Amino acid sequence: MNIDIKLEELFTLETLEQGLYRGISWDLGFPAVFGGQVLGQAVVSAYKTVPDTQFAHSFHSYFLLPGDAAKPVVYDVEIVRDGRSFSTRRVKALQNGKTIFYMTISFQLVQPHIEHQYAQCPELPHAETLPNDIDLFELKHQPLSEKLRHTLSYHRPIDIRTVEPQAMFGEEVTAPKRYIWMKSQHQLHADVALHQAALAYASDYHFLSTALQAHPIKPNDKGIRMATIDHAMWFHQPIDFNQWHVYNTVSPFTGNSRGLVQGQFFAQDNTLVATTMQEGMIRLSQHK
Repeated sequence: MNIDIKLEELFTLETLEQGLYRGISWDLGFPAVFGGQVLGQAVVSAYKTVPDTQFAHSFHSYFLLPGDAAKPVVYDVEIVRDGRSFSTRRVKALQNGKTIFYMTISFQLVQPHIEHQYAQCPELPHAETLPNDIDLFELKHQPLSEKLRHTLSYHRPIDIRTVEPQAMFGEEVTAPKRYIWMKSQHQLHADVALHQAALAYASDYHFLSTALQAHPIKPNDKGIRMATIDHAMWFHQPIDFNQWHVYNTVSPFTGNSRGLVQGQFFAQDNTLVATTMQEGMIRLSQHK
């Protein structure tokens, strides 16, 4: 039976003391803690140290060690700078006394000025006409063990629907680009930090694996090892993750055991709300 799990639970951090916070971990069935979890929780922890008048406009992060999904993560927030318009925080994620992740995140006052958008999402089938990715996965891997069914429950807090999902399963070599509809399964309360954290969490889904579409390799091949090295994100416009967004991902390069992916989040009205970049290790073993 599926467990009813909500994103707000993941992003409700315990305050240990000023600048030190602890978050629960979800086991999504990966070899290590899901990178999106650490991204989202780091964003929330940094928000706890800035005025309500500021919003995060960008972060840059490095994944240093694999995290343990069976243990909580502690976030140590350093106040780097508080200026008149911008503030900077450095967030260190800790497990077992070791630093597993670093993020530098910048906040800004709302300051309307010149605007333009030279990015457009193509016409796509709407999310409501597409199946949910987890439902497709369950059908493809029947019968499910109780352990796998439990693990998949932790993927359901985000409703993810991939356009042309056959590419997601690696069934054919195609262009390394992907269009994915995403939103929260449960209603998120109106909080800037929560919605940005949720989008950061979602941005790590199906991201690095976009690079594999250009190769005859499936994400679950036993001979492949993949891990995020760094992840950056820019927030352009206010986000309501209770509504559908399109995540447009593309991989312009793989080589030297690394892959680069770029992403754009569009709201339903074609507004570009966020941009992402990630580089990760993609390594094939000699003997599969």
